[in-house]
Amino acid sequence: MNRTPPHVWGLLAAGVVGVSSAGAILSHVDSIPPLMRASWRLQITVLMLLPFAIIQYRQMSVEQKSRMTEKRTLWILFGSGLALAAHFGTWVTSLDHTSLAHSLLFVTSHPIIIVAGTALLVRKPHRLETAGALIGLVGAGITLLDAKNSGEVTLWGDFLAFAGAITVVGYIVAGRILREWMPVFVYAVPVTLLGGILLIPISILMGESTPALGWVDSDLLGWFILLAFLAGIVGHTGLNACLRWLPPLTISFAVTLEPIIGAFIGWFFFDEGIPQKWTWLGGLILIFGIMLVIKGGAEHGMDTSDE
Repeated sequence: MNRTPPHVWGLLAAGVVGVSSAGAILSHVDSIPPLMRASWRLQITVLMLLPFAIIQYRQMSVEQKSRMTEKRTLWILFGSGLALAAHFGTWVTSLDHTSLAHSLLFVTSHPIIIVAGTALLVRKPHRLETAGALIGLVGAGITLLDAKNSGEVTLWGDFLAFAGAITVVGYIVAGRILREWMPVFVYAVPVTLLGGILLIPISILMGESTPALGWVDSDLLGWFILLAFLAGIVGHTGLNACLRWLPPLTISFAVTLEPIIGAFIGWFFFDEGIPQKWTWLGGLILIFGIMLVIKGGAEHGMDTSDE
């Protein structure tokens, strides 16, 4: 591999900070009900990604465009959008019921979920994957001790964040299948749009009265635009761009810092509480376990992280 240009490390740092900012900003705009908050985030992200998707679509071959309308492709896109809606719906709701640090720790634990699913359905896990999953579970258990000492941390909120980790696996798996031939933005736009649309009727059924397109004239529009730009463009797009120069393992390791960076952003900019001692101890153990899982997956020839 050629020497990595210096600016790529800056792009990687910006990308990690970008994705890490999402939880803090979504927690800050909690005057909007959580399911509609999640829908607004996805709707605005679609508008930002759409120009890139159009460019990539025009560059696709006739065969690729034809595969876009195949029944199998459409079902996978639908399943991915459903999983994305469930992921954002549960995760954003968790921000209203537990601390920012706990929400980020549990929602980013999806590599451990993938290991469990792989062990049940696909193959025997690599020894590092097994060790990492067990260490991660111990760390998660330790963080829960703060639920007894702090009103900010609740088992229900942590469960919702963990549900967000489980449901995002569907989005990741669908992406791995379709991204073998489908450009990243062409994949992301319909899935993100579907996720945003599906959250609207669920929001209504749950009694949320905020309009589906209320972001258009909302006083909080600036925050949602900033959220979509930082997390969607700077974050996910930046990290995908880094794949040109950096191995996925490097990027995956960097992204595991999201709970730490996100908690710091929340504390520094939005007056979020400082995590308590069991969250620090258990969280660091959990992150270390996730790193082992990612390393083991890479050594097995299968990266268990989200791009």
